[in-house]
Order: sequence, then C-alpha cells, then structure tokens
Amino acid sequence: MAVILDGKELSKKIRGKLKEEVKELKEKVGRPPALAVVLVGNDVASEIYVRNKIKACGEVGIRSIEKRLPADISQEELNRVVKELNEDDTVDGIIVQLPLPEHLSCRKVINYISPEKDVDGFHPVNAGKCLLGLYDEGLMPCTPAGVMKFFEEYGIELQGKNAVMVGHSNIVGKPLANMLLNANATVSVCHIYTEDLAHYTRNADILCVATGVPYLIKADMVKEGAVVIDIGISRVNGKIVGDVDFERVKEKASAITPVPGGVGPMTITMLLFNTVKAFKMRMGY
Repeated sequence: MAVILDGKELSKKIRGKLKEEVKELKEKVGRPPALAVVLVGNDVASEIYVRNKIKACGEVGIRSIEKRLPADISQEELNRVVKELNEDDTVDGIIVQLPLPEHLSCRKVINYISPEKDVDGFHPVNAGKCLLGLYDEGLMPCTPAGVMKFFEEYGIELQGKNAVMVGHSNIVGKPLANMLLNANATVSVCHIYTEDLAHYTRNADILCVATGVPYLIKADMVKEGAVVIDIGISRVNGKIVGDVDFERVKEKASAITPVPGGVGPMTITMLLFNTVKAFKMRMGY
C-alpha cells in the first residue's frame, strides 16, 4: 500500500512558516508583502480560484489587492492595468487569472508582467531561470515547485531515477521536466502524440501526470513501487478526480498524491511562497 503524499498537511506546515516570516518582515519593513490579483470577466471557475487565493493570503498575513475588469476590456487597457501594478512600489506580486476571454492574448499579458513580480513564474525570464536551475534568482512556477516540495519533504530520491512527465504544457509539464532533469533524474516527456504511452510509464520510477484526462493512467501502466504524482483534475459525475486511477494504482505505487488534497493545495501555497520571496528580493533581503 502506497504512502499518501498529503498536500493539505504539507501546505499547512509551509503556510505556518510563511505566517511567521510575514510577521517578521512586516515589523522590519513596516508593511506586509502584497499580491495583486487581476480577474477579467466573470468565469465561475476563475471566481472560485481567485477567492481561494485571497483567502489564503489572509491566512498568512499577505495583503491582497483584487482588480476586477470587464470581459470586453481591450488588450491595451489590460496592459495598462498591469503596467500600473508593475510601477506600484507597494505591490510585490501580480497574477492575471487565466483563462482570459478569447480576444485577449495570455502570452502578451504574461510578458507584460515585470519578471520580479511574476509570482506565477510564467514570464520567459523566470522560465529561463527554471530551465537553468537558477531557482534562487527567479520565481518558479507554482505547481512544479509544489511537486518538488513533496520530493524534498518525503525524502524521495530523484538522482539517477527514471522520471516520466506525461503532459508538456508551458505551465506544468515543461518546467517540471526541467526541474526533474536539474535534480539529475533521467527524464522522458510524453504528450498527446506519444505512441505507446504505457511503454514509458511502466519504466518510470517517478511518474508525474498533468493532462486533465480522467483515469488516463491505469494500474497496468505503473511500475511496482513507483512514486506517482497526479497533477490532473477533472469532474466526473459530480466527483473531483485526477489523471490516475487512484484506488488501483495506490496498491502498486510506493507513494502517491490523492486528488483532491494532493498537488492542488500546494499550488496556492507556492503562490504565497513566491509572493513572500518576491517581497524579500525587492527589499534586498
């Protein structure tokens, strides 16, 4: 039976440390770190994500600033809002909640955010630092950074291991593959065009999956004793599920993240971590 990698507990531990750190920083600087969240339109899922992020900020003492913008806002006007936040010295982190309405370019907005305030870790400058393993010099994407915290917390060795990343998005798959490579794992990246996916997954000591395809990974696709990180999240018949057939795979894996309660809580926690880090870097700590 696999060890359950508990994202809620690990999150709680990290947030506890952040709360203490925020308190100390506020005493030194005279204000807490501040995160600006930009929400365009009224997408229901985005509303929930933003509410959860603002609540999490409150829990650790980070000041949150919410910017709600109409769905029909122009690219130029959105860029102007981001520019104002870039130039505001009392703002340490900026996120623009994705997805955006179709007429807006995610890439243009992400590129417009100042790299030192890009707490999502999506800007090309931070992506480059992630690729090169310069973690101390930049802000790393939250979900991959959260996954790496699991390996650190649970003492899971990566060096020399066969690691397979299923999914190659710019937000999760590519940066996590780079992080695994920087930790000296031997990394294969699989995606929608990969032929014979099971050939790769069966050889994985470390299997990370981020596709959004419910139950994609079955027990017969997993190596005995593998560590399985399920990053996917979908709703099936009203139930939140992951990319992995959890109930069956947990019988073969040595460790596995549940959905919900695994990687999800860590993503928001690493956003808080990045906001505090951005504040410290800007203040010269």
